[in-house]
Amino acid sequence: MHQIRPAAERGHTQLSWLHSYHSFSFGSYLDPRFQGFSHLRVINEDRVAPGAGFATHGHRDMEIISYVRRGTLAHQDSLGTREEIAAGEFQLMRAGTGIRHSEFNASAHEPVHFMQIWIEPAQRGLPPSYQQRGFGAYEGLQAIATPDGAAGTLQIAQDVTLYRWQGGALDYRLDAGRWLYLQLLEGDLSGPALRLSAGDGLQWRQPVTLALQGRGEALLFDLPAA
Repeated sequence: MHQIRPAAERGHTQLSWLHSYHSFSFGSYLDPRFQGFSHLRVINEDRVAPGAGFATHGHRDMEIISYVRRGTLAHQDSLGTREEIAAGEFQLMRAGTGIRHSEFNASAHEPVHFMQIWIEPAQRGLPPSYQQRGFGAYEGLQAIATPDGAAGTLQIAQDVTLYRWQGGALDYRLDAGRWLYLQLLEGDLSGPALRLSAGDGLQWRQPVTLALQGRGEALLFDLPAA
């Protein structure tokens, strides 16, 4: 019915300038049990030292979401985009036919902490594009990215809806033919025979009505069944 991905079992990359935790196989970290979930391919929790970052590199045919939790992330890409992503803001970069970009900590003094998420698009060869948006504090579930970009959400090229949960009750109905992945960013969540702590992930593959209680913050992905 469901599976918990404990925070302590995630992959870990530690460099002089980067601490990164991988919920799924990524780079040199390989776990045959966790190669992705539906179209969700990457959830990395990254902390980048002041003034450091990821040098220019390329991607194709991937929807890449960054959520800055603390600090400011500086972004440049081959579309000519030059932006700073502040804490609380989300970025969605569509790699499509090909894009090159760099991501750096904009501060020379404070680390930046952000989530990096990769989702496979429904169609390959789309034109590359860039979106960035801030979402204010909200108690409960708040839609962040949707297939149609309705109500000011980021528009993602896949049948996926991404929500952010902040504090209070988390009530969610997962319909038949859908899978759910929940990544708890901070705090705790609990329900019948279920308890999550910061950094844990929750996979659910059957219809369910979740009724969880807790405090903190999480990302919830409603995905098509694989």
